[in-house]
Amino acid sequence: MKREITILEDDQDIREIFTYLFTSEGYKVNAFGSVSAFEDHQSHPDIFLLDVMLPDGSGLDVCKNLKADLGYASIPVIMMSAHLEKVNMIKSCKAEEFLEKPFDINLLLYHVDKLIK
Repeated sequence: MKREITILEDDQDIREIFTYLFTSEGYKVNAFGSVSAFEDHQSHPDIFLLDVMLPDGSGLDVCKNLKADLGYASIPVIMMSAHLEKVNMIKSCKAEEFLEKPFDINLLLYHVDKLIK
């Protein structure tokens, strides 16, 4: 069964790189550039990868909503931001991991694999 990742990232170049990366790693990829597009799509992936600063909302709010919903609460979330510190992220939502941008792609793959095994 193919693993599935849902990505919420407003930067189109980063979204395309992530889509290519995870597709080449064997994932089914759902990639969205806005909170509204993300909320219009219904899926239950193996993991969520969420940017914090988005054009129409906050990835922190998306994370809080996912963790408050029993249908999604057990799905791991990795938050990414160039603007927030890990300590603030831990206080803001219950994501399993936080990566500060820029980060090494191998580190991202490591955390994704670790969280869905």
